Amino acid sequence: MTKISAGSYDLNKWLHGGYDTDIITTIYGGAGTGKTNFCLLAAVSLAKKGKKIIFIDTEGGFSSERVKQILGKESENYENVLKNILVLKPTNFSEQKDAFKQLFKHLKKQVSLIIIDGMTMLYRLDFADARENKVNGGESLEGIQKVNAELTRQMRILAEIARKQDIPVVVTNQVYNWENESKMVGGDILKYWSKCLIEVVNDGGKRTVYLRKHRSLPEKSLSFQITNEGIKKKGWI
Repeated sequence: MTKISAGSYDLNKWLHGGYDTDIITTIYGGAGTGKTNFCLLAAVSLAKKGKKIIFIDTEGGFSSERVKQILGKESENYENVLKNILVLKPTNFSEQKDAFKQLFKHLKKQVSLIIIDGMTMLYRLDFADARENKVNGGESLEGIQKVNAELTRQMRILAEIARKQDIPVVVTNQVYNWENESKMVGGDILKYWSKCLIEVVNDGGKRTVYLRKHRSLPEKSLSFQITNEGIKKKGWI
């Protein structure tokens, strides 16, 4: 089983080497929990080695300044690192669909990692619109099914790319509260296609990452802090 670095010594140790290459890893949690940092760390780790990364950013979280920060003493190599990260920025679910069409064009090059930061951000907006139309007597249940079908199609594409081409895929996802319980947006769809589920929690400044699902590792957690150059453990749990 091959892996790529998570971009952090402590995360690599926690994950026994990093992220698996032939699956989708979903990192989910609320706003401000550090999900984008997980993505940037993995991207920078590979990009500074000359590897190519596709980064689909639906939430505007990609920051070139943060990339420079993560590089630290290697920041003089900053521009070369950025050249190895192709950033696509869809602003609606239709544009996200188009971004997936571009994936196949860019996969002809030597791509080492695909990241979708905010897999359900734009889906969630379309889903809400479809549901509101149904409630108001407009669009039928078909509209909701259509949005769900497109999200399923995109996750299936990612799973096939990971499995057949051995390219690791990391996606982030939002959560919402339902009856005092935290749920993933698009829950069953993402759970089905993701072979690794990682939850990130920020409880009043106390940050914890939980391994919820993995093919070969047990459920466990790690208390961590976000530093200028990445993510470091605060203590094993």
